[in-house]
Amino acid sequence: MTPQAILIIIICLVVFGFIFEQILEYLNYKKLSPVQPPEAENIYNNEKYLNQYNYQITNYKFGLYESSFGFILSFLMLVLYGFAFVDSIARELVTDERLVILVFFGLLFFTFDLISLPFNIYDTFVIEAKFGFNKSTPRIFIFDKLKGWLLSIVIGAPVIIAVYWFYNKTGSMFWLYTFLLFVGIMLFFMLFYSNLIVPIFNKQKPLEEGELKTAIKEFSDKVNFSLKDIYVIDGSKRSSKANAYFTGLGSKKRIVLYDTLINDLTVNEIVAVLAHEIGHNKKKHVISGMLLSIVQTGIMLFILSIFLSNPMLSQALGINKATFHISIIAFGILYSPISMILGMANTVISRKNEYQADKFAAEYGQAENLISALKKLTVNNLSNLTPHPIYVFFNYSHPTVLQRISALKSNKSNNNS
Repeated sequence: MTPQAILIIIICLVVFGFIFEQILEYLNYKKLSPVQPPEAENIYNNEKYLNQYNYQITNYKFGLYESSFGFILSFLMLVLYGFAFVDSIARELVTDERLVILVFFGLLFFTFDLISLPFNIYDTFVIEAKFGFNKSTPRIFIFDKLKGWLLSIVIGAPVIIAVYWFYNKTGSMFWLYTFLLFVGIMLFFMLFYSNLIVPIFNKQKPLEEGELKTAIKEFSDKVNFSLKDIYVIDGSKRSSKANAYFTGLGSKKRIVLYDTLINDLTVNEIVAVLAHEIGHNKKKHVISGMLLSIVQTGIMLFILSIFLSNPMLSQALGINKATFHISIIAFGILYSPISMILGMANTVISRKNEYQADKFAAEYGQAENLISALKKLTVNNLSNLTPHPIYVFFNYSHPTVLQRISALKSNKSNNNS
């Protein structure tokens, strides 16, 4: 196969990926209706439902512009050998190959991020503000962006250099050492993300003594779940949307509640949401998800090791010799069909896990409270109740709200019988 043939395949994959994504978005868009379906009547009132419809339509149109712009930019980078041009700029600035790689990825990262900045600003300060979600200020937005850039440099640069060093020293076996490095990084973030990364962007404080904390501890004791740390995060300073999540392993595990969740839900509803999160832990979903991610990472790196030294990958993007960073860009696009298949498998597994976590909550008498919480969160977040089934299959990590409510009602009936 010639470099020109590889380039054609790469371009076709980018074009196919864009068209496929737009077909899914269009199917989902066409299923939207300003007329409230019967199944939504006990969740939305007419005014809120119409607001949800307008929110979904607005996001679809904005997403179409944003993704089309990104596609055109990617397409031009390929057909005009833009990656080779960026490589030439990096080599004019520095000579050491390690620095060339860092400058190359740095130029790509910051350029694309700056180009996408107007879209992010419009989404945050126009769309999200219009529908009452945005609570962020320009100052918070700017500092978030600067902090994100700093983290990318502090974490990304050493990882890139380490991977290149493995490649230089071990050749085709570099994938194994890189795999071990990535596993270590995954474990580190699993254990310390909430302690080290979250405080950079948000304030966290232990949940105060009171009715909510007592109710959470009583439920934790009931299901024999050891829980010491319950934290509240100030999510309201950026958005009115509510959330809660479980993080950490072993002694580092903690439950984090957004302050918006505490404001929006009753004590019983919050306990039900946490029962769902505890269900994930009890069912070992966190561990199994991490193991699955580790296996998929190993597969990707092994396949990368087979092709990385092939000069045709770099030649396809305009560089005459095998070049580490250019080959990674080419491989990343060529790997996208496998990535899409693995992504589909992940979403199927994830939706199954969500049903299991809901069932766990229902088994401990939390079905009604969880249904009530899901309804409130749906309305508060203006969520789409009736997405297209094909769109759900490819993109939803959770079942739809109506599917979850139906399953919870069934679980409740089975528990009562």
